[in-house]
Amino acid sequence: MRSLTRDLTGEVAVVTGASSGIGAATARALADEGMSVALAARRAERLESLAADVADGPGEALAVPTDVTDRAAVDALIEGTVDAFGDLDVFVNNAGVMLLQQVADADPDDWETMVDVNLSALMYASKAALPHLRGGGDLVQVSSVAGRTTSETAAGYNATKWGVNAFTDALRKEETENGVRTTVIEPGAVETELQEHIPDEEVKRRIEGWVESMDALRPEDIAAGVLYAVGQPRHVSVNELMIRPTDQP
Repeated sequence: MRSLTRDLTGEVAVVTGASSGIGAATARALADEGMSVALAARRAERLESLAADVADGPGEALAVPTDVTDRAAVDALIEGTVDAFGDLDVFVNNAGVMLLQQVADADPDDWETMVDVNLSALMYASKAALPHLRGGGDLVQVSSVAGRTTSETAAGYNATKWGVNAFTDALRKEETENGVRTTVIEPGAVETELQEHIPDEEVKRRIEGWVESMDALRPEDIAAGVLYAVGQPRHVSVNELMIRPTDQP
């Protein structure tokens, strides 16, 4: 039995962080359902390659190189999507960074980067998307299990993800009367590039070993969760979806 009960053909989505990992997998999954998808990230060549792949399926894609921390660029992303496809039904805030360090050794610039990308950019993109989603649309925020539980070396990352969860639930309460559904997706260990950018080499090796120690999730597993949430009938709102490997403690 298919988990989707709503036909998504012809609907329009934006996916940030779409150049790799969860973002790229989500964009493909949405396009495979016949959606038109705007692909946003900084790596233009990867976006163009993904858009070409999507063109072979039932959906279509538009590559829009975007720095999500640039508000003008986010505005242009949304305007360009609406101009190209005529509407906006789903906005997936997936862009994020994970710069793990112990607080005593942390570079405050790395904290600022995580706040800018993981939280501030998500908040602004959510606000910018709202005028196009009112009347029935989905705002999907890719958070983390780190938004529920804390761990050593992740204080800064935890702070941003807890912020995502709190912001989104408050927004949910504000927008229910406008028909906007909000979903927080909280992945556990996933095989992506996220841990490659950890600045502390010892922490990086530990996290990589931890992921390798289990049958980690694939980006497609998280994309399936996004698809499940947006594919429900309009009276059903999947507010939170935590997805972990079966063998993750």
